[in-house]
Order: sequence, then C-alpha cells, then structure tokens
Amino acid sequence: MFNLLNILSQLHFLSPSNVARLCFAIRRHGVNLMLLFSLTEKTGGQKTALVDHRGTLNYEELHKRCDNLAHQLVERYGIRQGHKVAFFCQNHASFVQGIFAVSRLGAHIYLLNCSMSQRQFNRLVQEHHFDFLIYDEAFRGLIEKSSYQHAKLVSYHDTHESINRLSTSSSRRKEKLTASSSGKIVLLTGGTTGKPKQVIHRPSLFNFLNPFAALLNRLQLPTYNTAYIATPIYHGYGIAVLLSFLALGKKVVMQESFDAKNACALIRKHQVEVVTVVPLMVHKMLKHDQEALGSLACIASGGAKLSPVLVSEVTHHLGNVLYNLYGTSEAGLNIIATPEDLNDHPDTLGKVIPGSQLQVVVDGKEVEPGRIGQFCIRNKWSMKNSPNLWIQTGDIGYRNENGYYFLCGRTDDLIISAGNNIYPTEIEAALCDHPNVEDAAVIGVEDVYAGNILTAYVQLYANQKMTEEALLSWLRTRVAAYQIPREIVFVEELPYTPVGKLDRKRVQSMTRIKG
Repeated sequence: MFNLLNILSQLHFLSPSNVARLCFAIRRHGVNLMLLFSLTEKTGGQKTALVDHRGTLNYEELHKRCDNLAHQLVERYGIRQGHKVAFFCQNHASFVQGIFAVSRLGAHIYLLNCSMSQRQFNRLVQEHHFDFLIYDEAFRGLIEKSSYQHAKLVSYHDTHESINRLSTSSSRRKEKLTASSSGKIVLLTGGTTGKPKQVIHRPSLFNFLNPFAALLNRLQLPTYNTAYIATPIYHGYGIAVLLSFLALGKKVVMQESFDAKNACALIRKHQVEVVTVVPLMVHKMLKHDQEALGSLACIASGGAKLSPVLVSEVTHHLGNVLYNLYGTSEAGLNIIATPEDLNDHPDTLGKVIPGSQLQVVVDGKEVEPGRIGQFCIRNKWSMKNSPNLWIQTGDIGYRNENGYYFLCGRTDDLIISAGNNIYPTEIEAALCDHPNVEDAAVIGVEDVYAGNILTAYVQLYANQKMTEEALLSWLRTRVAAYQIPREIVFVEELPYTPVGKLDRKRVQSMTRIKG
C-alpha cells in the first residue's frame, strides 16, 4: 500500500477527483493498458507523447488513435478477449498503438523477436496458432513463406489497410466496447538462437508496483521530461520502460532500429535526458559523438554485462549518469546499481529492489557471501507459466558482505579446463583493461587431455597494433595461470546479437586478422 501511495503521489494523482477518474475508467474500460491515458488525461493531453521518424503524437492524439484502432480491430477482424495477437514489429508509433488497442480488447499479446529466422518463425506459427498478426512490411516475405493462414495487418502503408490508416479512421458504428482486462503479454525469448522460450506475464497494477517504484525512486524518472528508448520494444526491458515512461506522461523518442549516428542526432535534437540502452549502444554512441550526449542525466543500461571500462568512460565524459539494471525476461527487473554504487564497485549489478528475493545457489542450497553460484529469484512480477516459485536465471555470480551482487557469466558459458572452473567474463574484463583492447571474448575449445583449452578473440582499437606474445605477457600478471588462454586471435570486430549480447556461438568461426 505504501508503494501505491508513493507512486500515485509522484504521478500527482492523489486528489479525490483524479482517484474518482481512475475508478470510473476502470469500470468503463476494464483494467488494461489504456488506463495509462487516464493518468495523463487532464495534465498531459497536449504534451508530446511519441516521436518517431514518421512524426509526432501528443497524448490526446495517441489516446484517440488507440481507441479508434481498438474499434476497427473489433469491427473488421473480430478481435476479442482471449485471441492471440502476434506483433512482428520494430520500434515505431504503430507498434505502440497496436499494443494498447489489443490490450483494450483483452486479447493476448505475443511479442516476436524481429531477428528470428524463417525456420524459427515457422515453428512459432505451428506451436502457438496465432489468431492475428500485426507486422512490418520488411517481414512480409518471411510471413508469406510460412504456414500462417489467418488474418494479418501491416503496420504502415500509404494506400492499403494498415495500422496507421485504421487508427486515423472513424469507426463505421463506433459501438461501445465491452470492459475487459488485459490478456497475457508473452515474450518469446531466445528468438535468434535455438528454440524460443515462452515467457508469460499478466499485467497487474499491484504485482508491478515494486519494480515501477524502483524505477521512479532510484532512477529519479519523475524529474525528467524526455526519454529515448533505444532498446527493442519486443524485448522485456523495452516494453517495461516504454510503459513506465508513458505512465509518467513523458515524451518518448524512438527509432525502428539502433544506429549510433541517428541515436546521437536524436539525443541532441530533442535534448534527451533519459535513454535506455544495452552497453554496446553506449559504447558506439561515445565513439561516434560524445558531445551530442551532453543532455543525458540518466543512462539506464541493461540486457548485458556492463564492463568497468565502459563505466569509467561514461563517468569521465558524461559524469555520474550511468545506472545498471539487472533483470531477465522470466523474472523481470530485480537489481539496480546507481552511479554512486558504480563509483564504488564498477563491476556491480547493484542491490536487490524491494519485493524481490534473490539467492545464490549451489546444488540446490543457498551459499554464503563471496561464493559463486546461480542466481535464483522469487517475486510477484515473474513469469506466470513457471512451475516453480523460484526461477533459475542461468546467470552465475555472487553477493558480497554489503549486499552488492556481481555477475560472473552464464551457466552455459562456464568452461572446465584441467579440472578448473573458469568464467570467461573475468578474463575478458582483464583483457579489456589493456589500453589497446576494445573488446574481447574467451571461449573453450575441446581438448582430449584438458577437456577444454581457452582461446581469446580480441578486437583492438582502430590503428592499434599488438602481438599475441605481448598481450599474453601483460595478461599473466593479472589473472591466474589456469586462466591464461592457449591462443589469442585478433579479429576486426566481435559479433553481437540485435539486443546487444555477445554472440559466443559465432565467435569461433571468425577470421583472424592477418598481421
């Protein structure tokens, strides 16, 4: 109850008239994402809500378009409560309008990874039996080659029926919509490698109070006006921050896919104060035009490990503006590190937010501070299709005596060499401490005698030259003998997934730079 009052106070929503307006909206429309507009209806109607490369919408216009679209989806396509609606879209206003409209109708929302292959999309179609598909034109070919046979609607088109045209069209009958509660929001994780995993979340005001309050308080979001979402909305991190910003009545800037040059230009043009990123995005923007980032007061980094080298670079160039957010698609947001935390511990994930329980577990038992184990999480906002109360994250790390958590890697990244458990991120961090090294990846290569031997793939800064022997000699003074790679391979650039995670499966096939 304290968190609810705290949040409503920060949203300036505690007056009797505002509370009455919220209760009326719930009775009329049900509990769904469209309720967010009742929070901004009186104070934010003419304020800018969304900006993408096609234009700008204020809150009143966005609300009207979402409402129009909900009516059109009912009248033209019969979308109703319980239907499965899949979204195959990049970041843009039509995607946002579609999510709100479908939520208003009580249908289930499936967010598809835009980087999936034809085979992976075919499998999803066969397994989930979607009733309706909203997609970008860029994915038409992939959809037409699949077995999908149900109704679909393109996000943008100048002449054909599309989200952008229906959202601005008046309904033929404009019948009153039945009040309905939001269906499930389903994230299909791992869409670029292996079999996508279904992660189901049920939108609930009370379940998500703690993570929302943590974002408001630790990141001080209510004090800012403009946010740029650089992370994909189809990712759990992306949609969470989008909904948080819109609930606060902020101006949200987005682009369909991340590009460092365009991102820097958007930040400069709109004087963006808050940006959500994965670490690789920050690195690329700093390299491209660090002066364009001068307006940033809060860089919320998540989705991948944050290196101490990047923490130092951001602090040096931009000041104390970097936050580290740790969460998973299955368990949601659970840990936040503030700039002050990162000043003291540049490699920390931070401290657990209120309402979350996190244990470091080995062989099913919680271990003492300082010992490495798997992170297991329990909270009210975790995925709802897990058979267990405690979610095994697959992340390996430890907690220190002061309650700070540190990430060592993934369970499937662990390398066993000559009986030693080796976590590659520790060696990678040591390599990146060298002034000539921009990035590094360490993998295990099967060996008959040792089980695995270590190979490091190293990306040097532009115009830097270095020998394998010199880098190995430098590394020997910084890591244990069993952590020294058998070989160092210099490469042009290391591969990353679209959501900014090192793609270890592609590393081993990379071509060595010829000296």
